[in-house]
Amino acid sequence: MKIYKDIITGDEMFADTYKMKLVDDVIYEVYGKLITRSGDDIKLAGANASAEEPDEGTEISSETGVDVVMNHRLSECFAFGDKKSYTVYLKEYMKKVLGKLEENSPDQVDVFKTNMNKAMKDILGRFKELQFFTGESMDCDGMVALVEYREIDGKSVPVLMFFKHGLEEEKC
Repeated sequence: MKIYKDIITGDEMFADTYKMKLVDDVIYEVYGKLITRSGDDIKLAGANASAEEPDEGTEISSETGVDVVMNHRLSECFAFGDKKSYTVYLKEYMKKVLGKLEENSPDQVDVFKTNMNKAMKDILGRFKELQFFTGESMDCDGMVALVEYREIDGKSVPVLMFFKHGLEEEKC
């Protein structure tokens, strides 16, 4: 299994256990699912569940969300109220990524520059439909993943978008 981490913050963003697709050699689209977890889904190693009956009146809490977001502890980020503020962030972020590429993968610089402009124009055109998520550190200087709901086979599917060149792969 591979874990994909943000090259700036080191935050875990997603794993290759999800259905995914590389678009224009610059954006990973990761297909998530809406899930609900109950508070009683938590199992402790060595615990005897049958001996631990819940108290009367105890409420079981549940949490609903996108599996990728929940499993990798991504946090919704509300820093971008408009397209202009997101564009400012993006320019700064892309400079950081470009610097890392020039240092570590100079053969990818042209691919990044050529394809990222096209991808960003496309994404900015859908800005109002997007949600934004940071890694667990909630550091907005790092990667901000995008989530868009798309109609696939008659279902609304959360599609998470991550910038390929802003990630490093770690084998587990």
